[in-house]
Amino acid sequence: MKTSYKLLLTFGIIVALGLIIHFPGYKLARAHVNSKTAVEDHPLLCTSCHLYTSKNKLLSKLVNTDYFSPFNMAVSKDGSNLYVVAQESNELLVVDSKNRKVTNKIKVGEYPHTVILDNAGKMAYVSNQWSDNISVIDLAASKVIDTLKTGNGPAGLSLSSDGKYIYVVNSFSSGISVIDLSTKEEKKRFDAGNNPTGTQLSPDGKSLLVTSRRALIAPYGDTLKSELTVIDENTQRVRERLNVKSAYMMENVAFTPAGDLALLTMIRPKNLVPSIQVEQGWMMNYGIVIVEQKEKGRIIQLLVDEPNAYYSDPFDIVITPDGKKAFMSNSGVNFISVINIDSVRAIISGASPELLSEYSNNLGVSSRFVMKRIKTGADPKGLVLSPDGKLLYVAEQLEDRIAVINTETLETINTIDLGGTHRITVARQGRRLFNNSGHTFQNQFDCYTCHPDNHEDGLVYNMASKDMGRNLTNTQSLREIRDTPPFKWNGKNQTVYKQDGMRFSTVLTRSEAFNYDDLDAITAYILTGIKYPPNLQYNANGILTPGELRGKAIFERTKDNLGNIIPENNRCITCHTPPFFTNLKLASVGTLALTDDSMKFDTPHLNNIFQSPPYLHDGRAATLEEIWTKYGKEEKHGVANDMTKNQLNDLVDYLKSLRAPRYDGKDSKKQKTSLKSN
Repeated sequence: MKTSYKLLLTFGIIVALGLIIHFPGYKLARAHVNSKTAVEDHPLLCTSCHLYTSKNKLLSKLVNTDYFSPFNMAVSKDGSNLYVVAQESNELLVVDSKNRKVTNKIKVGEYPHTVILDNAGKMAYVSNQWSDNISVIDLAASKVIDTLKTGNGPAGLSLSSDGKYIYVVNSFSSGISVIDLSTKEEKKRFDAGNNPTGTQLSPDGKSLLVTSRRALIAPYGDTLKSELTVIDENTQRVRERLNVKSAYMMENVAFTPAGDLALLTMIRPKNLVPSIQVEQGWMMNYGIVIVEQKEKGRIIQLLVDEPNAYYSDPFDIVITPDGKKAFMSNSGVNFISVINIDSVRAIISGASPELLSEYSNNLGVSSRFVMKRIKTGADPKGLVLSPDGKLLYVAEQLEDRIAVINTETLETINTIDLGGTHRITVARQGRRLFNNSGHTFQNQFDCYTCHPDNHEDGLVYNMASKDMGRNLTNTQSLREIRDTPPFKWNGKNQTVYKQDGMRFSTVLTRSEAFNYDDLDAITAYILTGIKYPPNLQYNANGILTPGELRGKAIFERTKDNLGNIIPENNRCITCHTPPFFTNLKLASVGTLALTDDSMKFDTPHLNNIFQSPPYLHDGRAATLEEIWTKYGKEEKHGVANDMTKNQLNDLVDYLKSLRAPRYDGKDSKKQKTSLKSN
């Protein structure tokens, strides 16, 4: 009896302790999750935050895996081989197109972008966007035999008509390099549009077109314009700079075989109207820019959207050898749009400027020239046609495979598995959601639309619910934001769960919020899968120049030039503390506009700030200098009026040198050595 009594007593004590621990513990856990998610019914799963987004290397390795992420492609002259840029594995994949197998993997530089072949088909050139160089590959030997130095962020590539030069589009520094392949040296460099990526040589070899993605910096309210740069191949000089109005994100370009038309992908944003417009549709539109290749040729825009369906994030475009069809990848909806070029000619032939202006905003005109929509796997990007034009190859980036489409029947006839893992991790699913418009009203846009390359699009939006022109918002970068809460300029969202949960669907997508599994996934991707590119343009090796060191001293100073103590809350370093150059607090720095509701602003992080113009919460400062020369006269945003022009230049140079913290740790010893020598 005593034994039974003791067991019963022990059990009772355990139950009592369990109840005592459980109820307060459950209550605390529930309150914790509610505060993170802004809802009261998200499942109490610790894995959501503490496993999928863990910083622990071992845990991260267990829950994640490696992918290829095919991006752009080239095809051999006989069509037997595909050459696929694997952006995530930093490789060029050689694919046997007949047997649909990867036969070789060639390591290239970091984050490769584009591949082209020489005229003989013996050499391949791969632009490495995060390495600032081109890998030169001997295809017979299947190895990199040389590396060519480029400008910052090499993307699109094109050979000159005689094959002696290679044109390199430098996306980060917005320029074009001309490299002499005999000397392997850069012959010249000139400016392109803002964030250029695509380029194509005309069939007659006389003109090279270079697209740009970001619009030219202009005050909010001005007509948005993006530059199309035209280079004269004979003189290797810029012939003209065409401003394409009301369009941006012009990713790629293709010529008709006759060379009379150039077709570009584009987005037409309606960022000047309140975001409530999403409820009516027509907030973001997608289509093609048509540039007539003749003197005083017209620049025409046609939408590929339909009245109740949008075909977001057009990326690549190719035209069949007979000039009858164009194929466009619509990455945000996993479709290929098939365009009848004869129908396009009929629409634009003889049309008045007024009628063409109407067409550029007409959601019904696509029914007259879009022949078909072909479904693909996740996130179709680069396209390439077989030499005879009978097959279209599609790089399904987030499917790790290539789709094969018959260009006559317009049906997918095969797929090529690149041989990677078939496991879809939580973060990978999040990336798919990030790049897909299925969760927005009528597929109008996705996260990538306003955050291309996981960054920002350089536009200012009217985020008011109903008031035109109020609460203007400059899009913020999403790169490495996990340690920089709160989010939004007003700091209302303390977590990504709040940012992308119910509030996101209410303010922006105007549709059902993500279910909890999807919200976990997209949060995991944003917090773990987005990285800064290296700052190779202004701080390649972690050693600051003398001017940048002087700028650092100004950034950290406690006294002005007259010896006066600068109040602590008005010192740059107080609010913008390393390593992310934010103290994670709200502040009032005198930048509130008359059109803003009364509020304080979240202190933004400054890493890679050179890539994020315009500046301030409403994008009013076109350059970093303007923050103080035009908009800092009251000295509420740091003491600056005592500085000389040279000191301001040094401060700006230092700000441009800021980069991701993960790079700084590697170079701390180098910097200490540099400080001693200086």
